[in-house]
Amino acid sequence: MDCEDVRLQLHEYQRGQLGPELHREVRAHLERCPACAHEDAAEHALTEVLERKLPQHPASLALKRRLAARWPAASPAPRVWWSGWRRALVPALAAAVVLAVGLPLWRALAPGGREGAAGMVAEAINDHVRLLQRDRPLDVESGGIHQVRPWFAGRLDFAPVVAFEGDAEFPLQGGAVGYFLDRKAAVFVYKRRLHPVSLLVFRADGLPWPERGLTPVGAVAGYATVARGFNVILWRAGDLGYALVSDVDAQELARLAAKLARD
Repeated sequence: MDCEDVRLQLHEYQRGQLGPELHREVRAHLERCPACAHEDAAEHALTEVLERKLPQHPASLALKRRLAARWPAASPAPRVWWSGWRRALVPALAAAVVLAVGLPLWRALAPGGREGAAGMVAEAINDHVRLLQRDRPLDVESGGIHQVRPWFAGRLDFAPVVAFEGDAEFPLQGGAVGYFLDRKAAVFVYKRRLHPVSLLVFRADGLPWPERGLTPVGAVAGYATVARGFNVILWRAGDLGYALVSDVDAQELARLAAKLARD
């Protein structure tokens, strides 16, 4: 099975709805393909949030009765002239829905897209939340930047450039391998009091970096915003991109960003 086949089966795979042979094939592919394993983990994390952590509020009995009274009685639908074309129309309509949903998303994440910055911010927040939801958020515990940074050698297709080793205000906790959109990322985890702070470092090429609304971040210009209760700062330095995410105060996060992006 190739990656496309496996990702189409992930929903049924996680719910145990595949046959034994197909289940084994998907599992074998996930064990040898880091990219698909990442998609599988992301699907698990989102399912956890959507199905288990969001509050559920059942409708009251009075509301159910009012809706039932207003709902028209079901009647057999007359056979229409185009019913014989249903089998041909359904795939075409499905393709139209995919285009309607996927095209705006592609435009948002494509280089130069008006909403590209929002897409990058959303991805940074999702990666931060997924990391914190892992049983073991850190792949390597901090023994200092000179221990954490070399740990990524051979695990990424680039060398992360991070010089800040942490201090009393922002101690370095450790690191982990993550993903940012379609590429691997080095994740350095700092801490501010009880608040974890994720720094994602990744290849910067081909991403829709914002060009307006920038603010000085150390020696470079960055993009700072807040979304879903998290403060996010994005910046680019040479061939690498950086995303700093946390729920700490925006000014505190800006101080850390300045330390990370200094000469």
